[in-house]
Amino acid sequence: MRHHNKNRKFGRERDQRRALLRGLALSLVTRGKIKTTEAKAKELRPFVEKLVTRGKNSSLSTHRLLVARLGNRVGAKKLIADIAPRYKERAGGYTRITKLPRRLGDASKMAIIEFV
Repeated sequence: MRHHNKNRKFGRERDQRRALLRGLALSLVTRGKIKTTEAKAKELRPFVEKLVTRGKNSSLSTHRLLVARLGNRVGAKKLIADIAPRYKERAGGYTRITKLPRRLGDASKMAIIEFV
């Protein structure tokens, strides 16, 4: 039974999953919109939304935390300076997942995740 194991594993070990989420989050922050599998998009959404919520409060400790979570100073700076101020009045729901047709190669469910 999988009690208390709601996170997807993606066939990877813990550090690899963490690196995958970091890379996807960094791409989403820098580009604003990415195309990925539906499962990865659904796993990425709460990760990124928590970062945006943290970014609304632009203190030094917040900046350091975002650099640690994203692994990139430029991405953290863009999140605090550009993305978070757009959602100052919004209580949550900063991202949108749009489903796409299945991928031709392996028939994986695809999706686009973007900032609203």
